Amino acid sequence: MDIWKRNLYFVWLGQLIAMVGMSMVVPFLPFYLRDLGVTNQSDLETWSGLVFAAPFITAFIATPLWGMLSDKLGKRPMVIRAIFGLAISQVLVGLSVSAFQVFFFRLVQGVISGFIAAALALVSAGTPKEKSGYAIGILQTATSVGVIIGPFIGGILADFIEYNKVFFIVAALCTISGILIIIYVKEPAVKNNNSKNSLYSNIKFSFSNSAIKISLIAILLVQISVSVTQPVFALFVETFEAGSPYLSTITGATFGILGISSALASPFWGKLNDKRGNYESIIYLLIFASLAVILHTFITGTYQLFPLRILQGFCIGGIVPALYALINNQVPDNRTGGVMGIASSFTLMGNMLGPLICTLITFQINIKYVFLFSGLILLLNLITIRKITK
Repeated sequence: MDIWKRNLYFVWLGQLIAMVGMSMVVPFLPFYLRDLGVTNQSDLETWSGLVFAAPFITAFIATPLWGMLSDKLGKRPMVIRAIFGLAISQVLVGLSVSAFQVFFFRLVQGVISGFIAAALALVSAGTPKEKSGYAIGILQTATSVGVIIGPFIGGILADFIEYNKVFFIVAALCTISGILIIIYVKEPAVKNNNSKNSLYSNIKFSFSNSAIKISLIAILLVQISVSVTQPVFALFVETFEAGSPYLSTITGATFGILGISSALASPFWGKLNDKRGNYESIIYLLIFASLAVILHTFITGTYQLFPLRILQGFCIGGIVPALYALINNQVPDNRTGGVMGIASSFTLMGNMLGPLICTLITFQINIKYVFLFSGLILLLNLITIRKITK
């Protein structure tokens, strides 16, 4: 088996475990904080928000730095550092005795982990350029599947064991994955390595290249579009299913179908884009994705959500890997880690800004119009992407 394929498969496994681990805590994290003494409802909501956001805040800052170091020290060491960093942070969170400690160690998680960015840099650097769309698409499925099954597994475990034990289980899985990566993943060969590349030079390079700069903006807008609807999605479903005893199940199904569709679509679009190119596919996918999201505003029943969520996931699953592949094709080998780290930071920024924007606009508009806003962001993205070809 080719080295790049073996690297892809074992890094995929590591990313799946990392995503499952990070999302496993979603169903019970507020309850864990309550067990640690945060009993006032208002305080619980505040601490929950802070704890959820903590790793994204520090990862946004740290990820480009780790990416720069991966170009200097190697991609494989950064992947190993990230998976064991996640394991260590989970142990620390599980040992916490106060909400502040949970918050602090989640901040630490964002600093020392960052597995997705490290994995993306390694796979991008080691994969032949003509296969990069396929490889990044495969890697994207690990994220999609992990986000889907993680909360499900975490919810089940939390019903049978103490909350802090779940963090120890995640740490153990990450450790096993790290050992497999040490044994089977090899450092990709990089030509003309230049250890003098700094964070500043990587940022300057990224924004001096029109295709990379526009792709970074596009990644940011796509992530905002996806995340801006997440805080109100359950409330949106409730407008059609008020009083239903299966509200949580219906919400989970309609939410999860997007991830399933995205996971199935990513390798398909990646392989197709390697043959036909990324630009044209991104344009068409943005059109249909925006249409699917905008139509959320006008539906009259939950059953109408399923085809729209499937279409949205099918398109988003193609857009994101195509944008990363587009960037990868513009980057020399000695800058792959640094530039991919910057791209990952734009993803994290979108995940942070989306919920904040949702909070602001729902004070002014009905929650169904959040989906209209989301679709318009994708249309704006379409205008942005078209500038690449000019």
